[in-house]
Amino acid sequence: MEDPAEDPAAPIGVIGGSGFYQLLDDAREVKVDTPYGPPSDLLAVGTVAGRQVAFLPRHGRGHALPPHRINYRANLWALRTLGVRQVLAPCAVGSLRRDLPPGALVIPDQLVDRTSGRVQSYFDEGALHVQFADPYCGSGRRAAVAAARARGTEAHDGGTMVVVEGPRFSTRAESQWFAAAGWSIVNMTGHPEAVLARELALCYTPLALVTDVDAGIDAAESVAQEEVFAVFARNIERLREIVITAVELLPEHRDCRCARALDGFHLPFELP
Repeated sequence: MEDPAEDPAAPIGVIGGSGFYQLLDDAREVKVDTPYGPPSDLLAVGTVAGRQVAFLPRHGRGHALPPHRINYRANLWALRTLGVRQVLAPCAVGSLRRDLPPGALVIPDQLVDRTSGRVQSYFDEGALHVQFADPYCGSGRRAAVAAARARGTEAHDGGTMVVVEGPRFSTRAESQWFAAAGWSIVNMTGHPEAVLARELALCYTPLALVTDVDAGIDAAESVAQEEVFAVFARNIERLREIVITAVELLPEHRDCRCARALDGFHLPFELP
């Protein structure tokens, strides 16, 4: 285990499940302390497609942390401490549309927050309001879509991800409400992950794998944890290959709005 102060910078971060450890060549574990407590687990730093990448298991090893107990602030801060400026965030989602069956890949462009009680900002003092009209990085989204197509997968470019508190799944009425609003997919971890990335001027791009049809879309359907895990396991290799290609395609120099998100701000803390 290494001291992050002595570790080479990893400009790209991946937040995902345990199946993504195989992304990294010559992975080494790094312990990172943050002002917000410990991140979900030790971080792994290694090489992907010739580029330095830091990997963080969102739920910790063995999926120990439920979505409402993840220390999102510590996770994003730890990644930035290691030099990360662009984040790829593969995740499992439920579908709110019949044209997005299990196995489909969505690169959403919008987010709706339906969580409650989660700490969702680093700005605990002062009048600081980050721009968040477009929650995801345009450059990262283009790289993710291109990576999927390069790997023979037709990514659905765009759509709204609604994030619920969890850990329970939605009721039929809630699913019908979300679908009627025109939202595409439902997830439990995408917020506050995305806004915290923006508050640290990080690029953030979700790669959303549909694992189930949400309960209210079809009267015969009802989401079960076993089904979600099984579909994700069947698709993990394909998703991992897409993430590897996305790492290759991410721009080396950022010219997106994410990089300028804090321009003109007088922050109440020093950025790592």
